[in-house]
Amino acid sequence: MIGYVTLGTNDLPRAARFYDALLAEIGGKRFMENEQFIAWSVSDDQPGIGLTKPFDGKPATVGNGVMVALAMPNQAMVDKIHAKALELGAKDEGPAGPRGGGFYAGYFRDPDGNKLNAFCMG
Repeated sequence: MIGYVTLGTNDLPRAARFYDALLAEIGGKRFMENEQFIAWSVSDDQPGIGLTKPFDGKPATVGNGVMVALAMPNQAMVDKIHAKALELGAKDEGPAGPRGGGFYAGYFRDPDGNKLNAFCMG
């Protein structure tokens, strides 16, 4: 159902470096970009993630309660992505680990403060 998610940034070059390195860990590559927007995906049939400077010209802000969840195939990849995000300067919002009901996740905030997690079931 989800086609893509877009997050705001106030520093597109810095954010692009973060997401280029982070999403490369799961095979993500840029598939669309211009001077205001960049989008990544792992394939044409998977949802993508984009970054943009806000269209209205005002500063990008973090949505309270908004989070992007990145699906991983297993716990090892959750651990790897969470660690990579922190290595790239993300802020830890909850270490990778079991959360109950077979849900395993690690939470972090990108350099702009957007909240993400890497997760898997089982």
